[in-house]
Amino acid sequence: MTKQLTRRHFMKSSLAAGAVMLAPHTRALGANDDIRMAVIGLGPHGRSHVRRYQHMAGVRLTAVCEVDRRRLSAVVKSCEKNNLKVQGYTDIRKLLDNKNVDAVTICTPNHWHSLATIWAVQAGKDVKVEKPVSHNIFEGRKMVEAARKYNRIVQAGTESRSDQALKQVFAYLQQGQMGKILVARAFCYKRRGSIGKVNRPLDIPSSVDYDLWCGPAPKEPLMRRRLHYDWHWVWATGNGDIGNQGAHEMDMCRWALGQNGLPENVVSIGGRFGYIDDGETANTQITLYDYKPAPLIFEVRGLPSRKSAKVMDNYRGIRIGIVIECEGGYFAGGAGGGWIYDNKGKKIKQFSKGGGGHSPNFLKAIRTRKVSDLNADIEVGHISSALSHMGNISYRVGQNTNRGEIIEAIRGNKEMVETFERFQEHLLVNNVDLQQTPRILGPWLKMNVKNEKFVGDFSSEANRLLSREYREPFVVPENI
Repeated sequence: MTKQLTRRHFMKSSLAAGAVMLAPHTRALGANDDIRMAVIGLGPHGRSHVRRYQHMAGVRLTAVCEVDRRRLSAVVKSCEKNNLKVQGYTDIRKLLDNKNVDAVTICTPNHWHSLATIWAVQAGKDVKVEKPVSHNIFEGRKMVEAARKYNRIVQAGTESRSDQALKQVFAYLQQGQMGKILVARAFCYKRRGSIGKVNRPLDIPSSVDYDLWCGPAPKEPLMRRRLHYDWHWVWATGNGDIGNQGAHEMDMCRWALGQNGLPENVVSIGGRFGYIDDGETANTQITLYDYKPAPLIFEVRGLPSRKSAKVMDNYRGIRIGIVIECEGGYFAGGAGGGWIYDNKGKKIKQFSKGGGGHSPNFLKAIRTRKVSDLNADIEVGHISSALSHMGNISYRVGQNTNRGEIIEAIRGNKEMVETFERFQEHLLVNNVDLQQTPRILGPWLKMNVKNEKFVGDFSSEANRLLSREYREPFVVPENI
């Protein structure tokens, strides 16, 4: 890893690029004071945050930041039409020096989440950061350390933690109302078509500061048709759907299981099936997290229910959500609640009292200055995001493998064997040529849950993927 610059040296070396001192600017909030908010990253999700904070009591949107000047200009003008004057920035470092900002919400691509959070808390800002909170496991732990050292409120954007229906569901299950929990299943069955394939580097949009867009990631030629959004499917910037959606669903499963840390063992199987394009992440993937006594299994499917179909598969009626299977039945649902069923599929009990209180929960904690008031503190977000990273690491260390060898590798877990058989059938009905794009079987990886590093077989290869090489001055520091 690149040696971390001291904070003072970083600022001196960055002045030529227009950076300014990120000195903490913290003010005591009175009961009637508005919290002055900034939104960093103005893609579709960031723009939804802008709209939310414009109309939220106790909040005043004062600044926005986006490296794409076209997006930035559109948001600033939209705010002006609503009689709201906001200051626009392309460089996060300049925004963070703004004394008129108390807190920020980070909606950038994944590779910026950690460094943006660390810089923000160092500058005295409270932070809400979208999922996955990090691009890798190292980054997530450093975010937790930074939040604690600088005494900042940092909330993970896993909104389900503020869902009152799920709170009731999981209390019901943990009380043993349906018997022991046998397995927690999470699903992302979401259609993902090909992103296309190019044969030469493409021009960067003229409105984008590409150096700032890349930030901590390598500054490489653009080898995909779309700069925006399709970064999800490239390892340098994204984490695939296991990271994009899995941070939500696996967080719910971990909550249901009462698991506060990482599992000791993980194995992942998958591939990018159905087409050859510039994407790198798996579009079909199953991952087993060997929690005790009940495991967690996450499934990604980007192909339809069968070749040329318009609809996606479902498992017990769920396409995106969770199924918690117990001795006496199961829960199927997600954010907003769902139903308890018996083992014959008969509905027993509905939980539907949802909750849209995640942003209010963030604002409450900012005012009380109590981390304990957060429904999804950054450490909660780190653990759930790290699950995605663990699965991807097993997959990335894996090799092309035949069906028999895969069955042998997972035969100790009957739920995973059943999941793999459905995985196989799904590929078959989509006419996937497994000679052209073979299945990748990742190795069983063992995690030392105390230091969040792998041990045992394949640990050398796996530990290299815990972090990355950073581009100065966009370095996530080893020492916070």
